[in-house]
Amino acid sequence: MRLTIAVLLCLGHLYSEAQDVSGFWKGTLTMNGGCFPQNHIELQVTIKDNNVQGNSYHYLDIHNYVKKKLTGSYDPAQKKLNLQEGIVTTFKIPSHCIVCIKNYELAYSREGNKEILTGTWTGHVMNTQTECQPGTIVLSRIKESAFKEIPEIAVDTGEIRLDFYDNGEIDGDSISVLVNKRLLLSHQILTAKPITTYVKIDPQNTLQEIEMVAENLGSIPPNTAILIITAGKKRYRLFLTSTETKSAMVRFVYEAAIDSD
Repeated sequence: MRLTIAVLLCLGHLYSEAQDVSGFWKGTLTMNGGCFPQNHIELQVTIKDNNVQGNSYHYLDIHNYVKKKLTGSYDPAQKKLNLQEGIVTTFKIPSHCIVCIKNYELAYSREGNKEILTGTWTGHVMNTQTECQPGTIVLSRIKESAFKEIPEIAVDTGEIRLDFYDNGEIDGDSISVLVNKRLLLSHQILTAKPITTYVKIDPQNTLQEIEMVAENLGSIPPNTAILIITAGKKRYRLFLTSTETKSAMVRFVYEAAIDSD
């Protein structure tokens, strides 16, 4: 019996060390005087050799948010995460809002089938030494990001080429294209030949949100398109679907290339 108990204890210890907290975590945090009436947060965590990399989203919804790089460490024996937010890579918030760069101390636990991270956070106002009032945070594991609906592509080039094609049978689909809510193309009919346009992205214009609006649905609803993106030497292919009530979006975020020399 003692041997059996010892083996079980050993297996339990190994399980605690092997617990994988990589993935998507969604929850809320307390923040006095925050930008949003509700302060949702999503952490995207990847762990390798107990080192953490990822992203954090502090948001009201997928259209009002701040995205930051995330680094840190994981203690598998204690099941604890220490995370630090870094540079802001994307943000869409009102001009009066103040961005807080946060640090997190989180502990992993399980309640039945629900996995939870709980802890505290501290931080400072971006580009200052002014401290943010600290608070608490509770997150649970989710299967996929809340921001999956809108693709986000990091680019380091000054100009992006966009080619829109009809996807499938040519049926008279007509679209308009907006960049950051400003009309760029109006009532363009999709065909096998591309509708081509360009957008600029650089350190002064770090976020470009491209929105495809269906002006009609053609003879075969919904309105579908293939978008070929050319950013320097990189090419991407996206399939976009829009209806009379829902547009299709993609976001481009400027990230300076890392010098390999």
